[in-house]
Amino acid sequence: MKHIMSLGILASTVLAFASPVLAQTVFVSTQLRPIEEATVVREELLKDVGPVDYVVEEPPQFAVRMEAERQAGKHTVSLVGALHGELSPLADKDALEPLDDLAKKLAASGMPQSLLDLGKLGKSTQQYIPWMQATYVMAAKKEALQYLPDGADVNALNYDQLIEWGKNMQEATGQPQIGFPAGPKGLMARYFQGYFYPSFTGGVVRTFQSADAAAGWEKLKALWAYVTPNSTSYDFMQEPLAAGEVMVAWDHIARLKNAISAAPDDYVVFPAPAGPKGRGYMPVVAGLAIPKGAPDKAGAEKIIEHLSMPETQLLTASKVGFFPTLNIKLPPDLDAGVALLAGAVTATQASKDAVISLLPVGLGDKGGEFNKVYMDSFQRIVLQNEPVADVLKAQGATMAKLMADTKAACWAPDAKSDGPCPVQ
Repeated sequence: MKHIMSLGILASTVLAFASPVLAQTVFVSTQLRPIEEATVVREELLKDVGPVDYVVEEPPQFAVRMEAERQAGKHTVSLVGALHGELSPLADKDALEPLDDLAKKLAASGMPQSLLDLGKLGKSTQQYIPWMQATYVMAAKKEALQYLPDGADVNALNYDQLIEWGKNMQEATGQPQIGFPAGPKGLMARYFQGYFYPSFTGGVVRTFQSADAAAGWEKLKALWAYVTPNSTSYDFMQEPLAAGEVMVAWDHIARLKNAISAAPDDYVVFPAPAGPKGRGYMPVVAGLAIPKGAPDKAGAEKIIEHLSMPETQLLTASKVGFFPTLNIKLPPDLDAGVALLAGAVTATQASKDAVISLLPVGLGDKGGEFNKVYMDSFQRIVLQNEPVADVLKAQGATMAKLMADTKAACWAPDAKSDGPCPVQ
């Protein structure tokens, strides 16, 4: 994504508008950006914690803003909330305050050490506190279950079964009944990075233009025959599900929640399908971090402690569908839709054939360009029916240049690399 302002201009802007005394603790987040979610944060999750200015930013703008403030040496932001991969570049530049004391408190409160270790971002000190976690699942109207292929287990589907299911539903109803969030603000790129590629190739970057990838794209073309064309306009799948436009959908749990919570008895929620290499899935961990030079470090620490309290974590799960990082049981009176989503998350994590794919790491402000490689490939191969090999060769070259430019090393499920992750 092109940035209108250069870092230098933006840094000047930061200097011009930064006040030496801030009445509010500025909390900038790449998460919970939609208006409904941001309102929950401001009016419920941050209630009674003091004056907080909760500011949402798209990941590319977040990266530019944080770098501008770091270069300027004048800080307006006291707390950041972002994904693991979005915080990693800040840690690489030594731009985050160590949070070891907070980490010790939270370990004693039941936050798993494995999650806390993830928050060290490969360093010896705690770089961020795990805030909330999520993943992506599939949901279906119960009426769709009658069309499942013989012998298919909805909790252990493979792609051939999903295709046959789609075919059965379309023949019975006269309409394609599967939907994906392939719209302008949908999270379809994460489907390719966390689900499709790991399931068919066992990797994400190294295997981008492999024979396994080509076979996977052919399988996706077969599936797309039973996917509604309206998918290219869908950003959140909860809306077409609730409206009856589709009976089966894949999306982020927070973007399915409203439909399922509104009518929990109407739905089943289950893991995404498996491919030849296993059942790819992407755990999503968001963290809270304090930039070095934060004008209100004490206020930021207070907010982190508040958002990490069991009652706040459970409220977060109930209201926005992101799950606790504390090891706490979900209460029996929890929203029935959230409970359904939680069950699908557990089933995904417990799958014997699970292939974990981490969010991209080390791309800095190039995450949008990385997503575009997959979305452009999808447009050309699936929607425009261009030859798979030709598209993968062209897009593979774009991917290789992006890895070289960012010097991003491989992340799971790709095997580790000494330098930039290679496209093989």
